[in-house]
Amino acid sequence: MYALILVALIFASVYFVTPGFYAAVLKKVSSAVSGSDGDVVPLAVTQVKFVNLDGRVQVKKVNSVQWVDADYRTTLDKGDLIQTAADGAARITFADTTSYTIKADTLVTVEENNVTQEQATTAVRINTGAVDLSTPNWSSPNSHAAVSVEDTVAQIRPNSRASVKSDPQSKESEITVASGSAEVRRGSEKVELGQWQKANISSVGPILRSDVLAPPDLSQPLNLAPIIVEVPKAATIHFEWKPVKDAVSYTLRISATAMFTKMVKQVRLSGPSAEISGLDAGDYFWNVIATDVNKKTSEVSETFKFTLVAQGRTQEMMLEIGGTRLQGRIVEVYGKTEPGAALIINGQPVPSIGGNGSFQYFTEPLPPGEHTIVIVGQNRRGGTAKQQVTIVVPK
Repeated sequence: MYALILVALIFASVYFVTPGFYAAVLKKVSSAVSGSDGDVVPLAVTQVKFVNLDGRVQVKKVNSVQWVDADYRTTLDKGDLIQTAADGAARITFADTTSYTIKADTLVTVEENNVTQEQATTAVRINTGAVDLSTPNWSSPNSHAAVSVEDTVAQIRPNSRASVKSDPQSKESEITVASGSAEVRRGSEKVELGQWQKANISSVGPILRSDVLAPPDLSQPLNLAPIIVEVPKAATIHFEWKPVKDAVSYTLRISATAMFTKMVKQVRLSGPSAEISGLDAGDYFWNVIATDVNKKTSEVSETFKFTLVAQGRTQEMMLEIGGTRLQGRIVEVYGKTEPGAALIINGQPVPSIGGNGSFQYFTEPLPPGEHTIVIVGQNRRGGTAKQQVTIVVPK
């Protein structure tokens, strides 16, 4: 009895002197029993996911022999294969927000997906085809994203965009940096790439670096802009972009899908503008490719989206903007419209409108600076309304 009392007094003294001791021991015991580590990011957070799918896209899991059609519930792990058909394209995103866009007729392998609280490392291998990728601004200097082709690896640095192509039949590949920088390695060879530089890789000879033609900067229609006309099919839409030095012609592409698998128009032009008609009401995506005198083409420009809306011929609809609230870099727009009406804000539909017509919408994160938010509505009678507000996102 005296021995038990003595042990109890010792444990009580330890608790009052170092109360965190028991919590640490309890955490270690819990981790050992559950087989988990408190520093490990949950599996559901670290898995790779599809964020865009167009056409036929298939996946073969690393532990399977069957190909299955991909959908937005499909998650990807190290060793999984992704294959796009001639009409297919897909965009996958990792937990660190690194994004890989897989073009048509492409086969890639997820080579690395290591995401912890300290760093993130992602990598894919292009077996054949083409991939575009963009990297975020990592907080850890140890984080990186990589793309490998044959025996060559490209390390893409933070805040960078690049495109990679591989042709196993000709054993030739190329890596082009659109923004930021990258390091290309093959054995003892190392080549640095800056903005609008390309590395040509062949099975014979060294890696060759060259400058490439920059794509145009788009001007009109503005990204996410609604265009309201009486008869969409008969309306003429003005497209314009900034001229590119050394470019002698441009190719304007208009698609009904963000991945450009369903082309609506493709026009070759000698100048930096075009007048296009014959489009039905709906959402459209457009970009431009520049070509120089040697028939060399630029990478595809940034893609803009616009919405073609039919003007109501009956009466106008009620649309009142109550105001905006800035929450970080996200803007909240609220107001009131007619019950049953449909609203589009900056090209995106408002998912929920109250029974009394009240609505609330949160934009995507916006970069610092001045922005114009455009709200377009249409009621059940065919009437339309348009409002816009200007906000400033501080640095």
